[in-house]
Amino acid sequence: MKRRNFLKRAAAAGAAAALSQPAAPALAQGKRELRMVTAWPKGFPGLGTGAERLARAITEATEGALAVKVFAAGELVPASGVFDAVTDGTADLYHAPDYYFRDKSKAFNFFTTIPFGMTAGEMDAWIYYGGGQQLWDEVSAPFGIKPLLAGNSGAQAFGWFRREIKAIEDFKGIRFRISGLGGEVLRAFGVNAVALPPNEIFAAFQAGALDAAEWVGPWNDLALGLHKLARYYYFHGVMEPSAALTCGFGKKIWDDLSTGHKRAIANAAAADNSLMQAEFNARNNDALGTLRADHNVQLRRLSDDIVRQLGAAASDVVADLGNADATTRKVYESFLAFRKKALAWSNVADQALLTARALPFKFGG
Repeated sequence: MKRRNFLKRAAAAGAAAALSQPAAPALAQGKRELRMVTAWPKGFPGLGTGAERLARAITEATEGALAVKVFAAGELVPASGVFDAVTDGTADLYHAPDYYFRDKSKAFNFFTTIPFGMTAGEMDAWIYYGGGQQLWDEVSAPFGIKPLLAGNSGAQAFGWFRREIKAIEDFKGIRFRISGLGGEVLRAFGVNAVALPPNEIFAAFQAGALDAAEWVGPWNDLALGLHKLARYYYFHGVMEPSAALTCGFGKKIWDDLSTGHKRAIANAAAADNSLMQAEFNARNNDALGTLRADHNVQLRRLSDDIVRQLGAAASDVVADLGNADATTRKVYESFLAFRKKALAWSNVADQALLTARALPFKFGG
């Protein structure tokens, strides 16, 4: 989708918000309409379309007994208001990354991404089989939320820069659009970290209010048009090694559902979690090729020295976060312990395989 198209749609959605009035869920002949609010512009590739796909899947899995209606950012509430909309009953469920709501509990950071944290597959393993879901339920319950994994972008890019980053000192003074804890890590090196929603990034970058910008990865970044404003595209994506998304149900609604409907929703969310990861991998492949071949984007890797310094700073930031309160510390300790086990396995399996596969030898054809 062209960048201007979905940004125009997002702007139109803002106007529509004035006409939107919360209403009680529709009940007719045993059927119920549920309002899903999202943090994404309408039709936004991967993220917005993923929310719409999940809504359809829930509707179909319950044979229409639960019909989910999607409201893009600004149509019912702004992107930043989706969590509160569910807690106060304006909406029934939200689709967004939980680190957007870290002002509610610092523990929410761990259920989206942590700098130098876990890959998408490792996050899935922790949530589904490592005790993460139980901790997530515990953190979310006081806010009246039942959380489910509902997607992941996979490894993200480090960001777009107008000039090269050759040493850690090159970060000093840069106005960098970056979300989550990554901004806190980079502030230690003199970065002015700025958090902006997706529909504001391009305009701010174009106007010179930003010197660099991070959004997601090749597929979404191409759609946003960031390649038109900066030449250098940096990896590794150490600030966001993955980014898990949440389908957050109002807990009162969730508790009132039948066991069968709960199972159908959980299965739909788990399926879309897998589908979104697969789609991002496929689309990123194509988009990166387009960026390099058609737009002369210069792909760059951060030096090992820079990465080591970022990693040391990230360790301090995450440790401070993890000790913020008793609840967050419990989540932090579980996350840290699982990450340690995941690294031990990935070094034996994934990293070794990737290294072997990158060796120069003929394969096929």
